[in-house]
Amino acid sequence: MLAKYDIEYIIHPQHNKRVDIHRTDDPVEAEDFLMGLLATGAHISSIKHEGAELPAKQADDMLRIAASRLTSRLLSTSLHLDAPTVKHRFGFAP
Repeated sequence: MLAKYDIEYIIHPQHNKRVDIHRTDDPVEAEDFLMGLLATGAHISSIKHEGAELPAKQADDMLRIAASRLTSRLLSTSLHLDAPTVKHRFGFAP
């Protein structure tokens, strides 16, 4: 059985060409994983759903959500703010 989401990535693209794959059935967990990749500067090769590459708009939407959540978390941590305050002041959802 195929995992619902496959994320192909390269951890250190400047030093490494090996493509790794993260598989999950949970879309929230996939977004969490994308947050980690964005935070570390990893190269995201593709995002697949049930074996087929996501259309660009859907992949961009997942990445936008992951980036927004990451930004919210960074602001919350750095400024010692709670999630509702970050949303109110900066517009980023938790």
